[in-house]
Amino acid sequence: MAEKLRITLVKSPIGAIPKHRATVKALGLRKLHKTVEMPDNASVRGMIQAVKHLVKVEEV
Repeated sequence: MAEKLRITLVKSPIGAIPKHRATVKALGLRKLHKTVEMPDNASVRGMIQAVKHLVKVEEV
């Protein structure tokens, strides 16, 4: 298991349901094609699972 995850917003959350928009915001993603690094833990993995159609994830 990786120590960190690199998460990139690849699709706009404008048309997504409000819960998914809030999850993207909680991940720290504000603009398209911006990337954040988050620790690899169960809570972050769960957030990614909810919005997997909007983000791209790489293990670092």
